[in-house]
Amino acid sequence: MARRTFSSLSVPNYRLYFFGQIVSMSGTWIQSVAQMWLVYQITGSGVALGVVTALQFTPVLVAGMWGGIVADRFDKRKILMATQSAAALLAALLGILTAFEIVELWMIYVLAFALGSVSVIEVPTRQSFVIEMVGEDQLSNAIGLNSTVFTSARVIGPAIAGVLIAGVGLAWCFLINAVSFAAVIVSLTKMNAAELHGGEPVERSKGQLREGLRYVWNTPILRTSLLMMAIIGTIAFNFRILLPVMAEEEFGGGAGTYGALSAVMGVGTVLGALFVASRKYPTRKTLIYSAMAYGVLIVIAGLAPNVSLEMIALVPMGAAGIAFVATANSTLQLNAKESMRGRVMALYSVVFLGSTPIGSPIVGWIGETFGVRAGFLISGFACLLASAYAIDVVRKERLARAEAYDSVVVETEETEAVTPDDPAPAGFGGTYPVRKLRAAVRMATRR
Repeated sequence: MARRTFSSLSVPNYRLYFFGQIVSMSGTWIQSVAQMWLVYQITGSGVALGVVTALQFTPVLVAGMWGGIVADRFDKRKILMATQSAAALLAALLGILTAFEIVELWMIYVLAFALGSVSVIEVPTRQSFVIEMVGEDQLSNAIGLNSTVFTSARVIGPAIAGVLIAGVGLAWCFLINAVSFAAVIVSLTKMNAAELHGGEPVERSKGQLREGLRYVWNTPILRTSLLMMAIIGTIAFNFRILLPVMAEEEFGGGAGTYGALSAVMGVGTVLGALFVASRKYPTRKTLIYSAMAYGVLIVIAGLAPNVSLEMIALVPMGAAGIAFVATANSTLQLNAKESMRGRVMALYSVVFLGSTPIGSPIVGWIGETFGVRAGFLISGFACLLASAYAIDVVRKERLARAEAYDSVVVETEETEAVTPDDPAPAGFGGTYPVRKLRAAVRMATRR
């Protein structure tokens, strides 16, 4: 089990990337916690928290698909070097402004929007670069381990951020994040380009954006996965902006409590990511059940009466959430053509990250108007709605397959085939009993 869980680390290029990401992602989460706390200190407003989050992801919503076209056209490794360098410069600037105590809310808004503009290209490139490092056989495992990096950083980052904020101030959080980008830039530089599995870049042509949208819509597994992600990404994943409000207003805590809540949720996401990494291939059952569990657990977390029970609820909730995200990611990449993978993952970033500008202000407004717990409840119900949609899609697909098989006329000893030119299904003779054929169909659809 352990060997399978970490099997993609046997690939040298991915191993370099993996350890570089641990450092870089930890810095990213340090900045994320510090930025949210800085905004809340300046404004004391849940709406402001929603606005800064929305601004950071608005570029992805507006221009995310063009980022996927860039990822399909150019060398992904070189793109990532450039985008990581740009993000480092933005983090350093925010750190300097904060250190000299001249930072204002509008400056945070501008820098958040600029970072989002970098993400337009960086996110689909990074997502679709994984398969180039490890190949199709190791993709699901690598995505699970990537999620482990992301979620381990969520444990390490907020914990460090809490110590730094209380000990040396907010500015150091941003400056440390700026330095942390060097780890992933160095890992990309040291990779052996000859061992990457990338194909030929897609040539520039007209209509590539429409072509990508049409391809996704006409591929049922991609369409269903992305629609689920759109519902959950817009509402459910934006409940996190309510955590600092929950920490202070409901539990009477401060930065330490907020950091602790973020950290314990990160513990759960590490466990969920390792679960996904241990599975060779993603399944729709995992996709649906993880979304359903995530919704139920968000509701439970929203009803927790004290900080101890809140922390207990956040652990399995984090596990379910990351299991859904990682399974959706693997499903999309494994079912997308190589020439379309950048655009498919760009759509993934649009519905997952780009939906934040829509969902964050809504969730922030709900929390401020009806109470922070109401924001949790609405987020949980969004997951259950997405799960119900996917279950209905699967049910209709099975009915359609059953009807298609039932429409095949099978000759038996009692009846003659109405259309003798139609062959029986492969593996069945002309006198095979109908009841056995239908039993086989039912078995196939259950699988």
